[in-house]
Amino acid sequence: MSLAYLYLGIAIVSEIVGTSFMKLSDGFTKPLPSLVTVVGYAIAFYCLSLTLRTIPTGIAYAIWSGVGIVLIALVSWLFQGQKLDLPACLGMALIVAGVVVMNVFSRTAGH
Repeated sequence: MSLAYLYLGIAIVSEIVGTSFMKLSDGFTKPLPSLVTVVGYAIAFYCLSLTLRTIPTGIAYAIWSGVGIVLIALVSWLFQGQKLDLPACLGMALIVAGVVVMNVFSRTAGH
């Protein structure tokens, strides 16, 4: 596995943590969740910038945003009571399918 994909994975996890704590920050009125949000996003953007040294921007961003959408929806469902209906799940499956198609079949994926 390339170091760029490790950075991308860290960026995704950090963004998920930051977004989860953003909800808990209650509009940035709670100091600790607000701090976790800012630090999470700082790490996410730093690691994403390291990823972009190797992986093309469009591909890296598609992976980052696509995987992030699915994972934050799952975290929200598991821990914050968000409801996921069939259309939401189908939409997320299409996002994942798009990311897979880009990575497996596109010549721009940086293989």
